Amino acid sequence: MGSVIRVLVVDDDPLVRSALVLMLGGQPDLEVVGEATDGLEALRYVDEVRPDVVLMDIRMPRMSGLGATRALNERPAPPHVIVLTTFDADEHVVSALAAGADGFLLKDTPPQQILDAIRSVADGDPMLSPSVTRTLIERIRDDSGDDRAEVAQRRLAVLTEREQDVARAVGRGLTNAEIARELHLSIPTVKAHVSRLFDKLRVTNRVQIAICVHDAGLL
Repeated sequence: MGSVIRVLVVDDDPLVRSALVLMLGGQPDLEVVGEATDGLEALRYVDEVRPDVVLMDIRMPRMSGLGATRALNERPAPPHVIVLTTFDADEHVVSALAAGADGFLLKDTPPQQILDAIRSVADGDPMLSPSVTRTLIERIRDDSGDDRAEVAQRRLAVLTEREQDVARAVGRGLTNAEIARELHLSIPTVKAHVSRLFDKLRVTNRVQIAICVHDAGLL
């Protein structure tokens, strides 16, 4: 990937698309390479324009953002996906956990944080706002039980002590840079730990790590 991050904006609301395009257009290191109105268009545009990052709405006609994200992650070398959502409106947002998104942001996130998230995700550092992580955990809390806790504890038992420290920090919504500062590690070391967490816990994103840590009673 070059110095300019190529972004595809996917949302069925033209006002939202326009606002995002306008916001991104003023950034020298970001380039909007396309706009799509639903998941099917998003899949086609990804083939045509090869974006680095896709800003993906959830609720759209024909194919949802969740379906499109899942389809993209079944392809080789998929783009990074940041899901933009409003939790009050999206009852099935937890399904995005299985779709493999690299970031979850609320639509009312301040513009600078959205810009930072795009850069972070493009650099391989998935972005999950703490409020998103907390909301997702709250949504599954009623489904948690003894069996689920036991399964999570068994999964975490394969981690080293340092990997468990990193897992708890991820569960609190910290970025790689914040984890590095808190645990006195280098950022590359944190990234290596997170990669091992993905492999050992058999997860595809950081929210899934947070849920596992929560279920095990470590948050």
